[in-house]
Amino acid sequence: MTKPIILIVNGPNLNLLGTRQPELYGHETLACVEASARTHAASLGLEVEFHQSNHEGDLVDWIQSARQRCVGIIINAGAYTHTSVAILDALLAVQVPTVEVHMSHIHQREEFRHHSFVSKAAKGMICGFGSHGYILALDALARLIRGS
Repeated sequence: MTKPIILIVNGPNLNLLGTRQPELYGHETLACVEASARTHAASLGLEVEFHQSNHEGDLVDWIQSARQRCVGIIINAGAYTHTSVAILDALLAVQVPTVEVHMSHIHQREEFRHHSFVSKAAKGMICGFGSHGYILALDALARLIRGS
């Protein structure tokens, strides 16, 4: 029996985790975040499909591919959070429960980061908890999927 799949999509500059502004994003690499997410998902009886791209169209393609295959989406769209109607439209089109994640607390940062297009399609947002936000998002999706 196959496990339900959670799509985790990461946007621009997240490939630089661990070296880019560690005072904001911590010292963990994206590979460490992925490993932790996979381990935690397995403990919840879920499988993770994990992606990162600096290109908006890649994120849209992955989101669209989730329509018939995935039971949930976790998205950290990075800077595209604040600019991408295309990502919003893709999330609305697939109708898959989505949790938005940001490692930093976007509402305590520059004013332009306070607006999120992704939030209009997400069940909820987790921000400010660093990489642990991905674990919290997996827990939230597991509850949503199971209806508890």
